Amino acid sequence: MRKFLNEFKEFAMRGNVMDMAVGVIIGGAFGKIVSSLVDDVLMPLIGMLLKGVDFKTLGITLGDAKITYGNFLQNILDFVIIAFCIFLMIKGVSKLNRKKEEPEPPAPAPEPTAEEKLLTEIRDLLKNK
Repeated sequence: MRKFLNEFKEFAMRGNVMDMAVGVIIGGAFGKIVSSLVDDVLMPLIGMLLKGVDFKTLGITLGDAKITYGNFLQNILDFVIIAFCIFLMIKGVSKLNRKKEEPEPPAPAPEPTAEEKLLTEIRDLLKNK
């Protein structure tokens, strides 16, 4: 039992598991932000542009069945907006990571000292003889 617990501890403390946990938590929070953006900001504006149409109330009745296709349209629109926001976020993070990976340009070579210049002249004179 002790070996099992140690293996579990090793697994749980591995870097990728911790990164995944952080990603899930941040993803959940990000999902709430985007859902609020869609529900509280964008959908009222879209409804206003469509003369007060509330997507969630759109539907038709066929016999005893009520088909609320407006809610389905709302969910499709939510998905598209959330996917677009995630795309922008990933694109931004990729751009930041790319900047980190680019190596810094090498520093220019220092100016030769007077002694080095003199030695270079001597070498060139000896070469020419």
